[in-house]
Amino acid sequence: MFDDIEDINFIEYFGIAKTWVIEHLWTTNTIYQALIFLGCFIIASTIYSIIRPKLRERVMAKKLPATVERIARNLVRLTLPLMTLIFMFIAVQVATLPMFGIEPKLSIGIMKVLVAWIIIRTAVQFIANSTVRNVFAVVIWSIAVLSIFGFLEQTTTTLDSFAFTIGNFRLSALVVIKGLLMLFALLYFAIFLSSFAERKIFQVKGMTRSSQVLIAKITRVVLIVTALLIGITSAGIDLSLFAVFGGAIGLGIGFGLQKGISNLFSGMLLLTDRSIKPGDVIELPDIGTFGWVNNMAARYTEIVTRDNKSYLIPNEDFITQRVINWSHGNSLIRISVDFGVDYRSDMEKVLEIAIEAAKKPARVVSYREPVCWMTEFGESSVNFTLRFWIKDAEEGITNIKGEVLLELWKTLKVHNISIPFPHREVFIHEARDEKPAVSKPKKKVAAKKVISDEKAPPPSAKKR
Repeated sequence: MFDDIEDINFIEYFGIAKTWVIEHLWTTNTIYQALIFLGCFIIASTIYSIIRPKLRERVMAKKLPATVERIARNLVRLTLPLMTLIFMFIAVQVATLPMFGIEPKLSIGIMKVLVAWIIIRTAVQFIANSTVRNVFAVVIWSIAVLSIFGFLEQTTTTLDSFAFTIGNFRLSALVVIKGLLMLFALLYFAIFLSSFAERKIFQVKGMTRSSQVLIAKITRVVLIVTALLIGITSAGIDLSLFAVFGGAIGLGIGFGLQKGISNLFSGMLLLTDRSIKPGDVIELPDIGTFGWVNNMAARYTEIVTRDNKSYLIPNEDFITQRVINWSHGNSLIRISVDFGVDYRSDMEKVLEIAIEAAKKPARVVSYREPVCWMTEFGESSVNFTLRFWIKDAEEGITNIKGEVLLELWKTLKVHNISIPFPHREVFIHEARDEKPAVSKPKKKVAAKKVISDEKAPPPSAKKR
């Protein structure tokens, strides 16, 4: 199984490396070139520390777009290797004169490394994520350094020798590294491409918002899955070897991610049937949530309430629970408020007053007339229901009810129409005990409650 690893002679590799260091690095010529590089780097660092603040100030003063400003700041950092390269080039020209006679092979290699670093760092500036950008730059630059000094082939051979075999399947360190790099690059490219596709899809005006979100999510999932499959197969790993093992893992993951998969497909179903879409005003009576749909993700839907709280509701709840969509098909909403007036009031006048009061708030639509109906002869009042229409439920329901009730209160007060409330009167009588007593008589007081006949209150409404 590990025959390839057992064949590796680490002592031989160590001896080769030691011989190479003595022959190529531990020489007078190499030490001189190392001193030249060190001197050039110190001079460049000193100058860079002086001019860097001025360069950054100029970049900030230009007031460039965010992306251009980020690229400009990163390019300012390349001033240090660029100046080191220039000073080394001048120093090498001087050192190769006959009077010095220094062989500049190592210095030329170092200059090539600096050139590769400058070019690579400039080329990867289109990557917005700094971590991904640095990983790409370091990996590509490391390969370039190995190639410049002639170690690339030996390195790949050594990494390929670290391997183990299972049947006909052979996995080496080189394959793992290649696969990880390829997978990392493909995944980033898939995410970048999906983000670009989403921006283009959302710019299409002929599609509904729900269709745009659905297509964007499907595009992202397809691109990421494709990148994973290509990355694994390009590393030389045959996926058929993991069919049984992958099936067992998939079964376990299926049970573990049952809710997640359910929410994913529920979200796709919601986007397909367009029963809920971004911007809708919805209410979930079972959990007492009222707000508008701000975002529909693969697993959840974000509901923003009037309190500016974001509720992340699993998509499955919109399929299995009751949902009131206040803006489904039409944003026009009817609202009802209840009130009561005294029996001695002019009921026809009350109807007119209530309708006029409902028209005063600005949010009440003018093209749908409010209506008011007498609904009940109550215990102490004649009860009415006032109904009116609004078209902006996302602005709130309680506030518009409050405005209408306030206008109704003002109007009823102007016309001397009262809103009755229960009256309770309690009388307490003191009773004397008429029985003779041997000792000094004492007064015993018993409390009796006599309630007026005006209103027989319910037990819960009595005052003690």
